[in-house]
Amino acid sequence: MNLKNDLILRAARGEKTERTPVWLMRQAGRILPEYRKVREQLKDFVTFVKTPELAAEVTVQPVDILGVDAAIIFSDILVIPEAMGLPYKMLEAKGPWFEKTVKTEKDVEQLRIANGDDLSYVTDAIKLAKKELNGRVPLIGFSGAPWTLFAYMIEGSGSKTFSQAKKMLYTNPKLSHALLQKITDSTINYLKAQIAAGADLIQIFDSWAGILSPEQYNEFSLRYISQICDAITLVPKIVFAKDAYFARKAMSKIKCDVIGLDWTMDIAESRTLIGLNKTLQGNADPCLLYADYDVIKRETEKMLRAFGPSRYIANLGHGLYPDTEKDKVKFFVDTVKEFSTEVR
Repeated sequence: MNLKNDLILRAARGEKTERTPVWLMRQAGRILPEYRKVREQLKDFVTFVKTPELAAEVTVQPVDILGVDAAIIFSDILVIPEAMGLPYKMLEAKGPWFEKTVKTEKDVEQLRIANGDDLSYVTDAIKLAKKELNGRVPLIGFSGAPWTLFAYMIEGSGSKTFSQAKKMLYTNPKLSHALLQKITDSTINYLKAQIAAGADLIQIFDSWAGILSPEQYNEFSLRYISQICDAITLVPKIVFAKDAYFARKAMSKIKCDVIGLDWTMDIAESRTLIGLNKTLQGNADPCLLYADYDVIKRETEKMLRAFGPSRYIANLGHGLYPDTEKDKVKFFVDTVKEFSTEVR
């Protein structure tokens, strides 16, 4: 199916665009009353993720309501650990929680390498969302980066330090690499299944990249992200590594098309480090959207000038916060569209 709006795909490939494309991390979420209405139908978040009809519905909502240039499938990065044999729960106001964690070689051996069939509820949601989108905009598929998934599987929950996960890297690097390889193989199978179902591009989220040293990041994260990028060849690939300002130059060498920047990363410095052969994505502070409209307009236009019109996808430097006003989110999207159209 030919897309009516393929701006993001062209920007990812480094092609000329009429204006800067824009989408938002966590755009399908609690900022939208329409999302909350659907979410109320199910008490349990994991069940919500596993209900393709509802997941597809909230995937499409931001396209209709906010006017973004891409949809991103509504799911969760922790579906991979679950498909490998490590189920999780999402505790209200606390976040993810695993009853069982990985501690020993035997624990790693007992985990299976997931394939696309293990996650058919996600691929079914992609098919439904693609049908509903009807070629209006591309659909983004995604996964967590192996290190980020590893961190949850060892720690058992969110953490400020992930000290148990990092302890495993120091005390048992062999087990760490064995688990990371299983996660990587599972993730490759999963992303290929998403693409077969209709995903037009994919993003890899390395949410906990910034808690590693540069040396550890290269050994325990970037090498596995690179494996994924090598294996995925049919669609553009975005890599977003939160707080990994030290890894920007190294990331420029892997086979991804787009590198996401968070708001702590200087735009000009990032372009110098990464070079001209990658598209950049980002990087407004999500807290900017708490400001008044004049400030949002001024700071968004400043960001757009700094990135320039080519090889750029506008986004936030992390996901939307749930208490952000919907109208301000739409204003940010509209500002990107209007300003980038005027300066072409």
